[in-house]
Amino acid sequence: MGRRLSSEQVVRPAKFAHVVLRTRKLEESIAWYRDLVGMEVVFGNDFAAFLSYDDEHHRLALVQTPQEQPSPPGAAGLDHVAYTLRDLGELLGTYRRLAARSILPVWSINHGPTTSLYYQDPDGNRVELQVDNFESAEEANAWMHSGAFEKNPIGVEFDPEELAARYEQGEAMTVLLARGDA
Repeated sequence: MGRRLSSEQVVRPAKFAHVVLRTRKLEESIAWYRDLVGMEVVFGNDFAAFLSYDDEHHRLALVQTPQEQPSPPGAAGLDHVAYTLRDLGELLGTYRRLAARSILPVWSINHGPTTSLYYQDPDGNRVELQVDNFESAEEANAWMHSGAFEKNPIGVEFDPEELAARYEQGEAMTVLLARGDA
């Protein structure tokens, strides 16, 4: 019995698989991603490393590039990669753990749908660690269409140390996750 292929249907991916980054600092980058989100090397050699933090064979590949100069700021290409953590406590605990290792966010912002901390790896690639600010996708989508996003599609910056202190003092999660201008 034969099979029939559909060439009309747009197929959505089953999942996001991995990202590949070129690096000028392979060993330093491996250590940085290990510190950031607990990635471990699945396979590595002198010019490449495949890393994962879960059961996927790799979520990130780092490939050594011979290029000595970094790309100019604002050049076309990947802006950042984002990872969602389970809750605000995990995000702020990770912030404190990384800060103790002198890894500090380069940007801390509540976008509205997410509260996000952006970091830069040894080559200047940005990585966003985020938490969802709403209980469901429906709530987040409703907020996106409420007009608040149109007024300010970027978000409101915050001090992560201040937010961590407020979290530890027991301030309500709805207040902690609310975007300051919404």
